[in-house]
Amino acid sequence: MSGGVGPTYNDIALPKEEEHHAVPTSTLAGFFSFRQLNILAVIIVLAASGLVTIEDFLFTILTLVYFFFLAKLIFPPHNNPNRDAPLTSSTNKIFRIYVASAGIVGLLIPICYIFEGIVEDDKRGVSAAAPHVFLLASQVFMEGLAATCGFSAPARTLVPIVYNARRVLTLVEWLMSEFSRETPEYGTGTVSARRIYAGKVLAVVNLGVWSFNLFGVLIPVYLPRAFKRYYGSSKDD
Repeated sequence: MSGGVGPTYNDIALPKEEEHHAVPTSTLAGFFSFRQLNILAVIIVLAASGLVTIEDFLFTILTLVYFFFLAKLIFPPHNNPNRDAPLTSSTNKIFRIYVASAGIVGLLIPICYIFEGIVEDDKRGVSAAAPHVFLLASQVFMEGLAATCGFSAPARTLVPIVYNARRVLTLVEWLMSEFSRETPEYGTGTVSARRIYAGKVLAVVNLGVWSFNLFGVLIPVYLPRAFKRYYGSSKDD
């Protein structure tokens, strides 16, 4: 996916086809790959810039510990590697289009929006968009780490669910911030009308995409499928 997000981005995978074969080790570059280093750079820059709240920063740290707790003690890797294989084939064209589109809308364009806001001195717009970008980048990084460390199917699926649920809240705040910019301070100030309009559209689109992803894909489809494969009988292999 463009913008440094690849097929291991399980949060936005469509439930189309299942792969019943173990994933080759070479596809699990994850944490040490150039892609993951790019994502880590985004996380560090946003954290160091002061645009990320202490709550969001602590959320990423605590969830990192929690996911490893789940992966090691609650949902350890299955004895049969096939049970922990990806739930969707990365060669599926619909899957790849969906992943690419969501990555562009959710990560690449908002990053450009933040950079432009710094140039235009739009502190309010930048502060509203930054939490979503930070959490999405942290999610992508955590998904790569989960793949590299061989998390089980339920543990891997819970990563995007937890992060997506948190990001929906930040997206609502972003939306409210953008639609409250009809004040003289921003309507006739240094921030262009084009940027104000773009911020509203971007916030609405992201809230729609990630709400659908959480409530239409991850919870009703992916989570049951992950548990069914993990706890299924041996005759299902």
